[in-house]
Amino acid sequence: MQVGNARYLKPSDLPESVVIFPLSGALLLPTGQLPLNIFEPRYLAMFDAAIAGNRLVGIVQPALGEPSETPNLSHVGCLGRITSFAETGDGRYITSLTGICRFRLMNEVTGHQPYRSFRIAPFMADLKSADEEHTVDRAALLSAFHAYLDANKLEADWQSVERASNMTLVNSLAMMAPFEPAEKQALLEAPDLKTRAETFIAIIEIVLARFGDTDSVLQ
Repeated sequence: MQVGNARYLKPSDLPESVVIFPLSGALLLPTGQLPLNIFEPRYLAMFDAAIAGNRLVGIVQPALGEPSETPNLSHVGCLGRITSFAETGDGRYITSLTGICRFRLMNEVTGHQPYRSFRIAPFMADLKSADEEHTVDRAALLSAFHAYLDANKLEADWQSVERASNMTLVNSLAMMAPFEPAEKQALLEAPDLKTRAETFIAIIEIVLARFGDTDSVLQ
């Protein structure tokens, strides 16, 4: 089912604390869509609480090399709103989060629930990231993406790519790319849209170096 709409424009629109879903290798960025298949009891309980409340969930990667049940977490995550939700009939939830803004983890909120909650410091500039559209070198971004597809013998819906705004394009490419957790975190923590696009291109160049001369491929 689709859930109600909400707008986030100022600090008071965002919560002081949020439930945290630790997910290695996952990247949620502002305006991005992250589908999730929820089946662990503690996270089913987390989503029950979120749906009953403000429908907000924080996506954070565990710190690298932290496989334990309660791992240390990366310091920066992204706040997402549950924008679709369905029960499967076999005890799972199929949900989708829409990215709102990044945040920095502050102190953990103690409680008796089986999941974790933290106070957060939102990156309020993310709510105005559309103002950064003109800062992205779109031609360089598309060239890198095209080279990556060619090297991996993949295809893309170029009509949709051409229609996408720079913000949608940068964040969507960063989210869908099969990068390592450390690379995903670097994209998340890029200070602005321009730097995220440049970081994406730099990672692509490193990946393409395995296939040969990146200078010739990216021109």
